[in-house]
Amino acid sequence: MRFGVTGHRHLPPAIAERALRHWRRVLPTGSFPYGVSSLADGADQLFAAHVLAAGGTLEAVLPCEGYATSLITDDSRARLRELCRAAAKVTTLPYPEPSDQAYLAAGQALVDRCDHLFAVWDGEPARGLGGTADIVTYARARGRPVTVLWVEGVVRV
Repeated sequence: MRFGVTGHRHLPPAIAERALRHWRRVLPTGSFPYGVSSLADGADQLFAAHVLAAGGTLEAVLPCEGYATSLITDDSRARLRELCRAAAKVTTLPYPEPSDQAYLAAGQALVDRCDHLFAVWDGEPARGLGGTADIVTYARARGRPVTVLWVEGVVRV
């Protein structure tokens, strides 16, 4: 089974911990999970790191050339490079630079490559085309099971 992830770039600590606890339970070390991620800040990188730590296989779907420039910090850009090196497969979509259309296409490609989607999502509408809500809607329209990982009452920044 292939697991994908979509989620917010800024995660409150309670949300990051909830997601990790869930993944440790359903994708424990030695379970050799197959994970698909776009490796954005936040949920995507957290999930990718968990997949690798559990002994699994990581597939990366990057939205565009120059994707690293859209990441928030030097640390997240460094993690992107590390995760790409560790990934079994890296697909970069044919967009020349970061854009909402590239993010939407990457999210849809990720859903098309997975059997189950984890969404680290507050349930609110997307803040831009290709946001978490758009990817969850796409996954549900395609009949993919979606597990939403959020704590009621926690507000995203």
